[in-house]
Amino acid sequence: MVRGSPLLTLLAGLLATSAHAEIARVKSASGIAVVQRGAARIPAATGQELQAGDYLETGKTGRNSLTFVDNTRFAVGPNSRIAVSKFEYDRTRQQGSFITRVDRGSLAVVSGKIAKSGRDAMQVRTPNSLLGVRGTRFIVEVPK
Repeated sequence: MVRGSPLLTLLAGLLATSAHAEIARVKSASGIAVVQRGAARIPAATGQELQAGDYLETGKTGRNSLTFVDNTRFAVGPNSRIAVSKFEYDRTRQQGSFITRVDRGSLAVVSGKIAKSGRDAMQVRTPNSLLGVRGTRFIVEVPK
């Protein structure tokens, strides 16, 4: 019988947890607003957890706002599709990497600790551009 190392067991558990770890919470949602996670489309609701790889989608009357664990805040406008492509954050060092893609619609952002931690630590992609964020407030609008 082979026994695993307690350290390896702990590391495996941490890696499995981080793959589906909470990165943000929905603070408010109205109208048609969903979180797409894989094939599942989950109606956005106050308090709902967001995970890396999720898409935020809103309909004609939809809006939602989120707060991320690094204190970044998003406000998603109507007719939007936004992907949280990558989110990694070390709470101890207050550093990480954050990549968001805006396919259509509008996104207002107040950047948090990741954007302030290093050059290009936070990026926002659109079909035609790539924004490097260094700690600021901004709005991105992408027409259909």
